[in-house]
Amino acid sequence: MSGIVWLASYPKSGNTWLRIFLANYLSGQSSPVDINALDTSPLSDRRDLFDEALGVESSDLSAEEIDSLRAVAFQRLAAQSPSTLFFKVHDAWTLNARGEPLLPAGALSSAIYVARNPLDLAISAAAHAGSSVEDAIRRMEREDGGAFSDPRHLGVQLRQRYLSWSSHVVSWLDQKSIPVHPMRYEDMLEKPTETFRSAVTFLGLPDDEERLALAIRFSSFEGLRRQEETKGFRERPAVAEAFFRKGQAGEWRTELSADQVARIIQHHGAVMERLGYL
Repeated sequence: MSGIVWLASYPKSGNTWLRIFLANYLSGQSSPVDINALDTSPLSDRRDLFDEALGVESSDLSAEEIDSLRAVAFQRLAAQSPSTLFFKVHDAWTLNARGEPLLPAGALSSAIYVARNPLDLAISAAAHAGSSVEDAIRRMEREDGGAFSDPRHLGVQLRQRYLSWSSHVVSWLDQKSIPVHPMRYEDMLEKPTETFRSAVTFLGLPDDEERLALAIRFSSFEGLRRQEETKGFRERPAVAEAFFRKGQAGEWRTELSADQVARIIQHHGAVMERLGYL
């Protein structure tokens, strides 16, 4: 059985950027990977993966029944794979109704967790959802936060449970079931060589200087924006003007009101301080 690496984050924290870097690093090619062909790190909540792994129709199951079987589905996928599997996941590290981790734990699993300053994240999340920043801030405060939870509208993704931004971060960094390597979006921007190399080392991949430099260059925001403008990006929501928007840190200083900044710090200050954002 191969291992599973969870590429985890609260939405709009840099998860897809990490996936594209890893796709370029693993490919070892002299040209960028297609952003619409990230088959090396599919979404962990894809309904078709669950159905194929277990031979059932998830549409016939309740969300709770699906939660009780998700770890089994991933274990089967790992058993069938000759190499390490990478999965993008936005779920918080939570337990199902039986008190078991939603995702497989133990020696065969590990995770890279990408965190982002919630002051900037609120702006990006609003643009992604086609909502106001106020709505994004409220969503980040909700302990029952998530997506795809309406049983009347079954899409291609299973229910996701985000919790609040703070609870999401803490759930992954404080769980003891699997090793986790934390990364910050801001460090990916400011010191990419050191930050991405740390991820490569954590994963036990060859430390190749030239390969690292190429993968970083091929996953630059400028390059990703050009790809999206040229051929689109299938993971972009219809309500968003672009998936790869700005790729900046510190935008909150000109985009958020003083009241919005104070509110985010009031709700998330303890975790922000822990991550070095205060």
